[in-house]
Amino acid sequence: MNRKILVIASALGLMVAFVAAVLIYNEKQEAAARQLAEVNRAALMRMHAPTLGKQDAPVVIVEFLDPACETCRAFYPLVKEMMAANPDKIRLVLRYAPFHNGSDKVVAVLEAARKQGKFWPTLEALLASQAEWAPHHTPQVALVWKHLEGVGLNMEQMAFDLTAPEIEQVIAQDLADARVLNVTKTPGFFVNDKPLTTFGYEPLKKLVNDALSETLRR
Repeated sequence: MNRKILVIASALGLMVAFVAAVLIYNEKQEAAARQLAEVNRAALMRMHAPTLGKQDAPVVIVEFLDPACETCRAFYPLVKEMMAANPDKIRLVLRYAPFHNGSDKVVAVLEAARKQGKFWPTLEALLASQAEWAPHHTPQVALVWKHLEGVGLNMEQMAFDLTAPEIEQVIAQDLADARVLNVTKTPGFFVNDKPLTTFGYEPLKKLVNDALSETLRR
């Protein structure tokens, strides 16, 4: 009987030790990620990044996005819902992380559309039609154009602007910043400089709500 109790006690002790080790590891990972974001704050915010929302909003969501990423497409309306639920309190800043082969060409389309003041409707049109121009996770820019007919773009100007050297520079800068911030998959979120270390909608919502609560206490 004593031997059985000893075995059970040992097993429980190992389990407790394992859980404690996991918690400590997760805390260290989160602390390291936050420290990295603090040290490299300049890498989070760039003047060229597209933004949505009030400029002086107290909560800033920075998202590293790949237009061919299915999860980015799924999260976009969820982020907009959070913004709508908290008017003038949340600003979205988009950075590019075109990890899919060929996504950089789709980013160029977005940047060319931005030159005409139509970045956001172009982004939404692309996300809505993503499955058609990125079959099997393979972006094909030639399939993009028919899905932008209702946006009101000047296509001749688009063709010219696609090759603008500053677009290539923006993509290169965003990819470099993604590496600095250890963003290895999309979407990658930061809320008021804090990285989303446990991915998912509920963790993101909690991070945003915590940031909103902090602004009320100031």
